[in-house]
Amino acid sequence: MTKTWIKAALIRAIKTVAETAAATIGTSALLAEINWAVVASASVVAGILSLLVSIRGLPEVKDEKEE
Repeated sequence: MTKTWIKAALIRAIKTVAETAAATIGTSALLAEINWAVVASASVVAGILSLLVSIRGLPEVKDEKEE
């Protein structure tokens, strides 16, 4: 894992966490009804899954063997 890969994977994970939080919050009818524990839990799990999927490879990071 290179610094480029780590940076790209973390950017993807952060975006995934934000998207998941937005989607989870958006399913509540009122702000008072938001279950913040569920939002946090779903977002963290999504971030972890994003990092695991990134292990397979990131299209924005060239394969070092190709260089």
